[in-house]
Amino acid sequence: MTGATPDELIVLGRITGLYGVRGWVKVFSHTQPRENILGYPLWLIGDAGQWRSIALEDGRVHGKGVVAKLKGCDDRDAAAALMGQSIAIRREQLPPAPEGEYYWADLLGLAVSNLEGVSLGVVEQLLETGANDVLVVVQDELERLIPFVQGQFVKEIDLANRRLIVDWDPEF
Repeated sequence: MTGATPDELIVLGRITGLYGVRGWVKVFSHTQPRENILGYPLWLIGDAGQWRSIALEDGRVHGKGVVAKLKGCDDRDAAAALMGQSIAIRREQLPPAPEGEYYWADLLGLAVSNLEGVSLGVVEQLLETGANDVLVVVQDELERLIPFVQGQFVKEIDLANRRLIVDWDPEF
């Protein structure tokens, strides 16, 4: 078991099914492209603060998804025990984001205000759409969907101070 805090972990996907009888699992990957999840040789498997390190032995794209073989997971029963669990890595395993780009995980929880200083809430999630990503900003019961378009709507991202400035009407 690992004692990593949620802030130290980045969830990259989830084990969603079984593949064959030799311990392979189907993986739903949040990475882009989806097979990038296979680039991390050590996965943390679990949820709710109960994580254990498992080495990735092999993996590949299979159809529209990813399948993986984990060390010590040698039969269908062992694979079934992992069903529904999240796949995470330690934050330090991520390469630095290129200049002007951000990991979604770094944007979650940022306080959002507009150019006039009006608080709009906190980034609770991001959505991927065809045109651009969308920030889901929540304040009390109000949910705002703000296009993540730097320069047009997103004016400043300050990760050090955990804030994001947007050009957005608070009534919208």
